[in-house]
Amino acid sequence: MSDLDPASALVYAIPLRTRFRGITVREGMLLEGPHGWGEFCPFVEYDDREAANWLATTVEQIEDGWPEPVRDRIPVNCTVPAVGPERAYAIVAESGCRTAKVKIADHPESLAEDIERVAAVRDALGRDGAVRVDANAVWDVDTAVANLRRIDRAAQGLEYAEQPCRTIEELAAVRRRVDIPIAADESIRRAEDPLRVAVAGAADIAVLKCTPLGGVRRALRVAQAAGLPCVISSALETSVGLSAQLALAGALPELDHACGLGTVDLFAGDVVADSLRPVDGYLSVPRTPPVPDPALLERFRHPDPERAAWWRSRLERVLRLLDR
Repeated sequence: MSDLDPASALVYAIPLRTRFRGITVREGMLLEGPHGWGEFCPFVEYDDREAANWLATTVEQIEDGWPEPVRDRIPVNCTVPAVGPERAYAIVAESGCRTAKVKIADHPESLAEDIERVAAVRDALGRDGAVRVDANAVWDVDTAVANLRRIDRAAQGLEYAEQPCRTIEELAAVRRRVDIPIAADESIRRAEDPLRVAVAGAADIAVLKCTPLGGVRRALRVAQAAGLPCVISSALETSVGLSAQLALAGALPELDHACGLGTVDLFAGDVVADSLRPVDGYLSVPRTPPVPDPALLERFRHPDPERAAWWRSRLERVLRLLDR
């Protein structure tokens, strides 16, 4: 049973610079344990059982620590939200990264905007940069095939397309019909059996997030069993939670692709003074979680007592599930 104390948890609310994943404010909780600080921030639409994996990651971080890393730094991509082409170009040009992940399919009529955004990203990167796109599982198979072919032309070659459809069967069907590598994200992290995606021939690349998979060690086991090249990605955490994703990327035996961990810049603030932001396209692997700054904790403390109480109640329920 975990010794985690819900009463000691700090509830935060940090605005995002641009709407991302349908939200403009990121909420979550921070907790301290014998190995440092951890973060509990499952998205609000996730039920308690799914949130239990997120809490397992928190418990691992604050009570057990992480495996020893095999590398000291991680190449990362910059993340381009659903913004106009001028802003997309600027995000990439200012990032220092040689890989860009571009959000697409933000709304049903977005294709023309997606093509302009991807073309601007290619211009900013030049020919030797890598462009990857993420559709967040909103297309059917025929739409995915048609749209990805057009977006691939605008990108002058995509590194891969992430989760164009929802189901494993749909991903496999798209993969058979396009020459673009397919990456699976939701099909792994939200599946009862995360390994089915590899068995079904549904993806070329596994996008892993240790937070929804239940921790660094469990994610390492999933990576080994999947037998696919892996990209480690953020679950939109502050630097405290992001450090667990970096620990996973640092411990993977092989890492052939840039990781989606340059996401703190999506926030209008952070809870630590020295945020985990890429330098020249790389992030260092931390040995222990970053320590929140008291002034920043106070600045981003959730201003709504009822909402903070909702988070504490949620944590108590999920903790009971975890301790069964």
